[in-house]
Amino acid sequence: MSQISERQDSDRLFNQLDREFTGWDDPATRLMQALEQDELALYAQPILALREPEGFPMAEVLVRLRQEEATLLPPGGFFPLFEHFRLMPELDRWVAHQAITRLAQRSSVPCLSINISAQTFSDPEFFPGIAAEFARTKVSSASLAFEISEQDALERPAAAKQFAESARAIGCRLMIDGFGRRAVSLAPLKALRLDYVKVDGVIVRSLDTSQTSRTKLNAIVRIGQLIAFGVIGECVEKEETLAHLRAAGAGYAQGFGIHQPAPIEVVMGV
Repeated sequence: MSQISERQDSDRLFNQLDREFTGWDDPATRLMQALEQDELALYAQPILALREPEGFPMAEVLVRLRQEEATLLPPGGFFPLFEHFRLMPELDRWVAHQAITRLAQRSSVPCLSINISAQTFSDPEFFPGIAAEFARTKVSSASLAFEISEQDALERPAAAKQFAESARAIGCRLMIDGFGRRAVSLAPLKALRLDYVKVDGVIVRSLDTSQTSRTKLNAIVRIGQLIAFGVIGECVEKEETLAHLRAAGAGYAQGFGIHQPAPIEVVMGV
């Protein structure tokens, strides 16, 4: 059997498995339909400012997929499909445009952050579309922040840096998500010229039991003071954790112990 025939057989098998796994005859078309017909629901989780006056200056945008049974499917149930079919740029564009639309409405949360896939780093349509949306809505570009995962920044440093430069060129903010768990170098912090760093939840959740975690947090806060980025502790679940974050000098905190994710219209009215 030729290599071409083997690839064709493999593709047919994967397509069959995709259909069986999702229950959809054509998963890629179904995902595009979800975008085009607004079958995705936006949720958000506020980020608390730890210094006076306390409040919610930011919120992270989260996505749910509305199922036919009127249930909401969490990201882990459909993000892998968007990634598999290379549709993450379309999803990221949809989320960004929806976020800007929400920001154009009256809100007590002045800045929204959205997670960006590595697939979007090289999407030539992303920033022209975002800039046009800012111009159309008269929304300040500083009210939108893009979150890049630490893993993507380490695995694709050149592409991440180019994305960061393009974001800064139109005035958007930048943050790295899940920092400190994998990093063996501080290079991404300097190369991306970040506005915020989210300390990985594994570190944050163990602050009251691990001296190593507290040492890492203290080091990240000191670096933030040196090169001017805000430090956000994510996955906060307990008051004790908040106390450690405040003691270390972190500026922000996020997690179920502060505010659970809720429909974005609810969060933006808090």
